[in-house]
Amino acid sequence: MEATQTKPAAPAAPAAEPEKQTPKFKAPKKKRKWVKRLVIILVIVALLVFLLSRCMGAGQQILSSAYLPYTAQTRDMTVSVSGTGTIEPVQSYKVTTLVSGEILEAPFEEGQTVQKGDVLFRIDARDLESNIQQLQLNVRSAQLALDDLLKTQSDNRKDRNVKAEDSGVITKLYVDQGDSVTVGTPIADVLDRDHMKLKVPFHSADAKNFYIGQAATVTVSGTAETVTGTVDEIAATDEVGPGGTLVRQVTILVNNPGVLSETSQGSASVGGAACASGAAFTYASSAQITAKASGDLDTLSVKEGDRVSEGQIIGVIAEADLDTQIENARIALENAQLSLQNAQDKLEDYTITSTITGEVIEKNLDVGDNINGMSSSGSTDTYPAVIYDRSELVFDMAIDEKDIGKIQVGQKVEITAGALDDQSFTGVVDKVNINGTTVNGNTSYPVTIKVDGAPEELYPGMNVSAKIIVEEAGSVLTLPVEAVERGDTVLVALPGCLDENGAIFDLSATEERQVTLGRNDDNYIEIVDGLEEGDIVLALSPQGSSIMSAMGMG
Repeated sequence: MEATQTKPAAPAAPAAEPEKQTPKFKAPKKKRKWVKRLVIILVIVALLVFLLSRCMGAGQQILSSAYLPYTAQTRDMTVSVSGTGTIEPVQSYKVTTLVSGEILEAPFEEGQTVQKGDVLFRIDARDLESNIQQLQLNVRSAQLALDDLLKTQSDNRKDRNVKAEDSGVITKLYVDQGDSVTVGTPIADVLDRDHMKLKVPFHSADAKNFYIGQAATVTVSGTAETVTGTVDEIAATDEVGPGGTLVRQVTILVNNPGVLSETSQGSASVGGAACASGAAFTYASSAQITAKASGDLDTLSVKEGDRVSEGQIIGVIAEADLDTQIENARIALENAQLSLQNAQDKLEDYTITSTITGEVIEKNLDVGDNINGMSSSGSTDTYPAVIYDRSELVFDMAIDEKDIGKIQVGQKVEITAGALDDQSFTGVVDKVNINGTTVNGNTSYPVTIKVDGAPEELYPGMNVSAKIIVEEAGSVLTLPVEAVERGDTVLVALPGCLDENGAIFDLSATEERQVTLGRNDDNYIEIVDGLEEGDIVLALSPQGSSIMSAMGMG
């Protein structure tokens, strides 16, 4: 029973007191931790809000910098079309010729003003003149042959005999026995080698005292051999010789000792007076035997190299029907006349005259030079002479197909020359050419501009810029051309879009608006409807497209 007593356990009671004090000590620690965490979270949120606002502001600033503001303003507009060109004289003449020979006269100099029709070059035409003389003889011969046929048939019969007109050697036969010939057909060439002629210039004062048949002494160049001769011909007029002296051509006839040819040179003296210069010998006569009747050549009694005498019969032509002969004679005369006319027309080509009145810009050939075809070198790059008529200056502008409908003759033109520090000039549209040129699918048309007053400062070849004044539009509402987007729309700034300094602040405060466009010049375009004066529109800056692409908004 004693074992169950509990009194000894009483001292343990005080140990329970600490358990009642524990909650009062730990509760404040838990409350302070929660507050601290809340503060940290609020700080982080505030920081994120701040950073986000800064990023959004930076993005807004970047977008805003991609645009430029433009104000719709009323201004005086001049509608024009611009272009460039190269100054040219209103007329130019680049001398060309189809003939060749030595230049005998060139009476002009560079810088000189020549008149239309003035002689520029006179070319040696002696060979052609000799040919014309022969052709004149052929015409006379054909005319005589026709006249003979028209007289009587009996008169015509004697023409069946082919005769040598002069003494000499047969140098060429054109026909064979049995050939058919017509009136004027060449039969043979006869050359007199027994006699030579020497045509040399004498001083005019000496030649005036000479007479036909007067004795002369001829010296052969290179051999010093002398032969006697007689004066056969004296020119009727004087010409200018070496050194500017007046001379007259005198022809001396000599017997050929057998060593002279057309390659031989000689000089002469008459009555003690010596010639001014030597020359080459020529054969005294050369003639061509032609048929004076038509028919077959029944006989031909000579060959090349045979000597014939004047009047000798060298062949006989069989008689043909008289009517046929007359018709053939007429055809032969017409052909001879045509050949003569062509040669006489060609003779005009040996005298070159100016086709315009103007200033000589180039003179590339002079007296003594040889001219050959288009130029002295055979190249069309170099001309014997070039003449400019600078009384008026012009240039051509290439006008795009979208603008050519605006251009009319008589419109004013403003011109500037870069080579003259952009000095200004005026002009007028002189001609609109509708013959366009297409390149890569785009067509342009040449428009000729005439410069007012032909200013001396402008030289041919200078490059100029020009504006054709299409219309004086007057005072109209305008925007810069770059402010209008495709589809004729503009981005209008609404209230709040710009800050107090006019800089773009809020790009969302805008609206896209359709506008009606009118006329335009190089920089501005007319706004007919859709905007009021003072409205501000935004347009991408030159760097705007790159910025938008970089932000993935392009």
